[in-house]
Amino acid sequence: MLIIKKITTQTLSVPLKTPFQTALRSVESADGVLVRIETADDLIGLGQAPPTAVITGETIESITSAIVKYIAPNIIGLSVADFEGTAETVQRTMIKNTSAKAAVDMALYDILAQSLNIPLYRLLGGSGKAVESDVTISLNEPRQMAADSLAAVNAGYRILKVKVGKGGVSDAQRVAEIRRAVGPETQLRVDANQGWTPKESIRVIQRMEDLGCGVTLVEQPVSAHDIDGLRYVTQRVNTPILADEAVFSPQDAMTIIHTGAADMINIKLMKTGGIREALKICDIAAAYGVPCMMGSMLESRLSVAAAAHLASARSIISMADLDGPMLCASDPFTEGPLFDGPLISFTDEPGIGVKYDEGSYR
Repeated sequence: MLIIKKITTQTLSVPLKTPFQTALRSVESADGVLVRIETADDLIGLGQAPPTAVITGETIESITSAIVKYIAPNIIGLSVADFEGTAETVQRTMIKNTSAKAAVDMALYDILAQSLNIPLYRLLGGSGKAVESDVTISLNEPRQMAADSLAAVNAGYRILKVKVGKGGVSDAQRVAEIRRAVGPETQLRVDANQGWTPKESIRVIQRMEDLGCGVTLVEQPVSAHDIDGLRYVTQRVNTPILADEAVFSPQDAMTIIHTGAADMINIKLMKTGGIREALKICDIAAAYGVPCMMGSMLESRLSVAAAAHLASARSIISMADLDGPMLCASDPFTEGPLFDGPLISFTDEPGIGVKYDEGSYR
């Protein structure tokens, strides 16, 4: 059966421990729209989507409207058991609005896995291996970033994702100062969030190489729409380049791979429109041997948990940037995957496994 009978939404705002700052924005809370799907069998699936207007173009209001006015009316009465048909309907209901679609999509996967009494990672083909995430170092003054980096290492993180993109060549000095602070063993990933021009990217990355920063990758150095510029950078530096904002869809992934525009791809459910479309990107990347990162926007535990299940299930996903829950000062969710510093481990709870008690968090 699994007939969808009701879909509701609720806005959540979870304060952060410290402000989250990138080349694109500065925020102090992890906001999101919680989606609750009920079936006639009394199963409840949960999903969540954050507003990331500078990347997906979506706001709290637009996500809510997309779900309530467009997606929900088209799938209420459909069966989650006919998963392909129902999930495809979610995607066809409207163009773009990928975060809204992602929240509904993960709730459907939650219900399907619950109906089979298996955790989501098993539904996706995985065994439940633990996932190691990096932790984000927000864009600040170099001395503050170095101190934040050292604190993260002392807290057990072995991989740091360093936000840059506003300082040009001086960004290389930021990374060099962090390297001096944390020593040679810590892995450094650099994320420019589209903050550099192609030629500037080459200057900065080559400067980091000359300074011996030991950066393992640079993420989205140029504008998301500048595929030629991204390829220009990738072909002229030794450091691997990770495409992020340039890849929303499976078609985008094909473009990146066929043009050689980047060495790796960052998959985020909020860009792809959910797990179903993310799986297509995984298959494309696996066919071409292109490594993937499982990333996230600034999200709290529910949606990050769904992404972690996927990261655990697919071997082509060899990197994870799923630190959102560790950046939050409080947590409206219980149960589900265990977030212990950089390690995300899994239980045998059916579905995503995360629970939300509306009465305990307002």
